[in-house]
Amino acid sequence: MKQTAILGAGVMGETLLSGLVRAGRRVDQLLVGEKRAERARELEERYGVAVVGNVEAAAKADTVAIVVKPQDMGDLLDEIGPSLRPGQLLVSLAAGITTAYIESRVPEGVAVVRVMPNTPALVDEGMAAVSPGSHCSEDHLREAEELMASVGRVLRIPERQQDAVTAISGSGPAYIFFVVESMIEAGVHLGLPRTTASELVIQTLVGSAKMLRETGTHPTVLREQVTSPGGTTASALRELEIHKVRAAFLAAMESARDRSRELAEGT
Repeated sequence: MKQTAILGAGVMGETLLSGLVRAGRRVDQLLVGEKRAERARELEERYGVAVVGNVEAAAKADTVAIVVKPQDMGDLLDEIGPSLRPGQLLVSLAAGITTAYIESRVPEGVAVVRVMPNTPALVDEGMAAVSPGSHCSEDHLREAEELMASVGRVLRIPERQQDAVTAISGSGPAYIFFVVESMIEAGVHLGLPRTTASELVIQTLVGSAKMLRETGTHPTVLREQVTSPGGTTASALRELEIHKVRAAFLAAMESARDRSRELAEGT
């Protein structure tokens, strides 16, 4: 019986755990590495899963999902490294940490897959990009994809594109929430009650996203369908162009990509 261990029981770690359980993974196939006794009891009661120390979880599992902050990765690998063996799969969800960095700190032959997830995984609508390391077989890669498919969609990419993915989908939910927040504030400014403005904006976002996904129509075409010549939408879009919103988005995502590169270099 193959076992999967999740090391790091924070928000994303628990999200992955709950997604796997909902997707039909048996709890006796799952292990969680968690040092805090109170948190361990909480997870055991909620999911019926075995919660043990990181070293024990890593030694027993065939697949080890590492869901810790980037700055904690080095210490965790030092802790579990001696317990790992060739043929095991490490799936890293830590932003900016390269497969080469992990491979240099684990035994030769341990397969590594790098993943960039995002927070909509909390509602099973995540977007995860996966990249194989140098010892990764097709079976290893499929196992990592199956792991992340429990909480959303998965895309396979070359690792050199991971910094760009971090800037687009990894950080992307924050940009969307920023736009939603701004639209709600505008609604209040225009005289709407905050609850009304919130409902209008959120449902508009949900409906627009569904149109994009289900119609497959290019966003430019959908935007033009809403934009009548000389109308209200055209007037609003003109202001967005005057304020260089498109250029601001590009600059913001370039900045996020550059910061991802810095994190990978340890700065």
